[in-house]
Amino acid sequence: MFDTLILLTGPEEHAVLASVLLERNADLDIIPVATPADLADIGVETLRRARLVAFATMVIVPGAVLDRLGYGAYNFHPGPPDYPGWAPAHFALYDRATEFGVTAHAMVERVDEGEIVRVDRFAIPKGTSVVGLEELAYARLARMFWQLADALATQAERLKPLPIRWSQRKNTRRGYAAICDIPLDISKDELERRLDVFGDNHFGITPTIRLHGVDFRAVRSEKA
Repeated sequence: MFDTLILLTGPEEHAVLASVLLERNADLDIIPVATPADLADIGVETLRRARLVAFATMVIVPGAVLDRLGYGAYNFHPGPPDYPGWAPAHFALYDRATEFGVTAHAMVERVDEGEIVRVDRFAIPKGTSVVGLEELAYARLARMFWQLADALATQAERLKPLPIRWSQRKNTRRGYAAICDIPLDISKDELERRLDVFGDNHFGITPTIRLHGVDFRAVRSEKA
């Protein structure tokens, strides 16, 4: 019997998202989790009665947990199907994309490969920064959660998938770090492009040039 929902997200989102779900189903037992250790503490019997919902989290749910869930798992990804994986806003701006979006999808062991159940796309305003694009995506993701909350909280059946596929190019932390590894012969335009997108030390990774065994990390100067 579906009576439990495991809510995987940041501590600041737990109370708000849980209240949205409880408005749809007051009898639902919601278990807030934020870390892999929290997931590991959930017993097998609880998993069999539960659905897992992940919202804007970088925690990877182990396949052993996904396999034991009785009512599936869904993730709210802060990027469109064109940008599965790591740092979607960064890579979209680096690609000079004109459109972005957010995605809700079933979770499988391999990250961002499960069936897609909802997509919301929007145009990227000219001059949008990484932080600005992430804020726009977060607002759309919150709205999508609200739209799907009734089905997630009350419907034991799996959500109906859409005929939309993920991009075969999945971005990773390794790929992000590779772009921040600046070659000595880089052009001025390409250097500026990388600094604009990756130059604010997000995730503790900074554009870096190595010269004679010494690393020189980019520091953005204040504009006059």
